[in-house]
Amino acid sequence: MGILYNSTRGGEKGVTASQAILKGLADDGGLFMPDSFPTLDKTPEELSKMTYQETAYEVMKLFLTDFTEEELKHCINGAYDSKFDTEDIAKLTYLVDEAYYLELYHGKTIAFKDMALSILPYLMTTAAKKNHVDKEIVILTATSGDTGKAAMAGFADVPGTRIIVFYPNGGVSRVQELQMLTQKGDNTAVVGIDGNFDDAQSGVKNIFNDRAFGEKLAAAGFQLSSANSINIGRLIPQVVYYVYAYAKMLADEGIKSGEKINICVPTGNFGNILAAYIAKQIGLPVGKLICASNDNKVLYDFFTTGTYDRNRDFILTSSPSMDILISSNLERLIYLSCDCDCAKTAELMKELSETGKYTVTDSMREKMSDFIGGYASQEENAAEIHRVAETGYVIDTHTGVASCVYQQYRKRTGDRTKTVIASTASPYKFARAVMCAILGDGEKDKDDFELIDDLHNFSKVEEPQAIAEIRNAEIRHNRKCTPQNMEETVAEILGM
Repeated sequence: MGILYNSTRGGEKGVTASQAILKGLADDGGLFMPDSFPTLDKTPEELSKMTYQETAYEVMKLFLTDFTEEELKHCINGAYDSKFDTEDIAKLTYLVDEAYYLELYHGKTIAFKDMALSILPYLMTTAAKKNHVDKEIVILTATSGDTGKAAMAGFADVPGTRIIVFYPNGGVSRVQELQMLTQKGDNTAVVGIDGNFDDAQSGVKNIFNDRAFGEKLAAAGFQLSSANSINIGRLIPQVVYYVYAYAKMLADEGIKSGEKINICVPTGNFGNILAAYIAKQIGLPVGKLICASNDNKVLYDFFTTGTYDRNRDFILTSSPSMDILISSNLERLIYLSCDCDCAKTAELMKELSETGKYTVTDSMREKMSDFIGGYASQEENAAEIHRVAETGYVIDTHTGVASCVYQQYRKRTGDRTKTVIASTASPYKFARAVMCAILGDGEKDKDDFELIDDLHNFSKVEEPQAIAEIRNAEIRHNRKCTPQNMEETVAEILGM
């Protein structure tokens, strides 16, 4: 029968991988999770001789069991090709202090979201054929900056699909915004909302949960799906690069076979670090998962106290993709930590939506003991970017948070385990904050493209194609709306 998927809240059970990918979110508002964790059937030595594409097949075949070998390989080979500017797809750079930076930003939009969003359109169109879908698939997504562009780039002009992205107006970097507003494709739409990312994400979830609106869409020939990390078609491809990083460290003789590594991830919506946790569940030798937060340290507080509390001020930081107070994917960890008790998970999620907080039991906390929380303030992040730049290596503001939290963890614990730090975006995407951190406030008054030129001169790293493309690109999208009228904006875009 293969792996089947169940909703974390119990409303749907026994759904195939392709059906879960098409739906995105379960009907009861829960997230799909596999009914069991498979085990890697290749040894680390075997994996160390494989390309990224071959590794992707070995990992994804375990979870997407209703896809044939031919279908899966077609999806993988279509996704991981010359769109990436390195043959490795995910490049590993060793600095000092046992820190390996896993560069996940070599794709089309220079952020880690490309790793999964390059393959999602292939998975989704294959899933649509398998399930005889006769409606146009409308991808509805909220973004804190990177998912939006990566999803639009992936789905642009893909037959049988439309994509609508909501982002917080004023809550993303100028480069992130220009990347979205200049996106080509007759089936793409992007809308700035007067609110923050949590407003956008809650609005999207509300649209998914509105049965009456779903019926109207169906009558008009549309079916909703999501490109956010709530979609398992996003999550499973993210597991691949942690397995690949381990195999690469083994191939480069950085570790011995079976040696445990730690993984440190800058975290907002919790999907990227959850993928590392899943890699551990399927047999990757992983010790600690270091969850790095910025000043919006809701996850740090959760792992420190056992109480998740989003009732706090929302802080705009230089790492905007992490400016999140409702970490959607944490629901999946909650579900696993209470032994897949969907009633308990539903109860805690109801508490979160009604009171803004919940507290987990001691036994649930015990089951999450792989996770260590840490956070970096704006000042600490800038200082870490500056410190790393002195070695000649430049990191972005999100990687800066993770790098800083890793250094704190190392000093605090004395743990010298080799650690993979997820480097989630190119410094070019956040040139203003990066250059101010490296060269000081004298950079503040320059325009974004001057700062990009300064970054090029400092780092000697070639300006990515993604930046060159937006220098003179035409603005194609200029819609705005409030969180309250997101649903009618969707109807309007779809011509309903």
